[in-house]
Amino acid sequence: MILVIGAGGQVGQELVENLRKIKGADKVLATDIREIKDNEGPFELLNALDEERLKELVEKYKVTEIYHLAALLSANAEKQVKFAWELNMDSLFYVLDLAKEGVIKKVFWPSSIAVFGPNTPRQNTPQHTVTDPTTVYGISKLAGERWCEYYAKNYDVDVRSIRYPGLIGYKSMPGGGTTDYAVDIYHQALEKGEYECFLKEDTYLPMMYMEDAIRATIELMEAPKENIKVRSSYNLGGISFSPKEISAAIQIQMPNFKITYAPDFRQKIAESWPQSIEDTAAQKDWNWKMKYDLEKMSTDMLKQLKIIKGLN
Repeated sequence: MILVIGAGGQVGQELVENLRKIKGADKVLATDIREIKDNEGPFELLNALDEERLKELVEKYKVTEIYHLAALLSANAEKQVKFAWELNMDSLFYVLDLAKEGVIKKVFWPSSIAVFGPNTPRQNTPQHTVTDPTTVYGISKLAGERWCEYYAKNYDVDVRSIRYPGLIGYKSMPGGGTTDYAVDIYHQALEKGEYECFLKEDTYLPMMYMEDAIRATIELMEAPKENIKVRSSYNLGGISFSPKEISAAIQIQMPNFKITYAPDFRQKIAESWPQSIEDTAAQKDWNWKMKYDLEKMSTDMLKQLKIIKGLN
């Protein structure tokens, strides 16, 4: 049985759906701190900080594989510093310790481009480089990477990770991250025909369409153990673009769409992150290859959101 912690989040919803298609609906247990509606497989309430409840579910469902997605994201974490650290770190230890004890055979835990900082090379950021995060979220993700590698090297825990760039998908609303403007902009384009962006027009950040991100996650977990050479977290490059460029991609299909700019505190966070990522290690170790560029992603996002919003 596969357990997904944080199944109600942006990544969790689509990951559960895809895993169930591959493994079977009854083989994937979705959990979240809140009820999830329209669930087609087993679901249980789980606070990621409740270690005893986690152990109870693992035993009850005979869980052997965990995707641990629960976390407080970048912008929200800055407002709840101590809670963000507690949630992002303690919950990871609970999962890693179960793997250390041999109960869990394989773990996925997502890291982020937030581990990078102002002294990281901003163009084509390499796999191994300076990591000096300036945000609570980034600090917790960097610490998590180090602990994942520690457990892998010292206890032979099969833990795997990806440094997600900003993720863009149509099945869930923005979740409080700095890169979430690139999700909200499509919603606002269809609903209002305009968007006020909280980043400057020339702010480049690495992004990725959710379909690519989910596929990468599953491909990484399905790869043979001996192929996984990076036990901290793999770089994943994605697409690098600015608010100006994504608005231009939208205007190809919606010529009257307008964008304005009102940078806020998230601008400083964005400026501490890379503008583009190099991911040759992922390509080499488990044959990673991206499918969606900016134009292809924008076309599909608008198409799918029109269906969801009943605008066709």
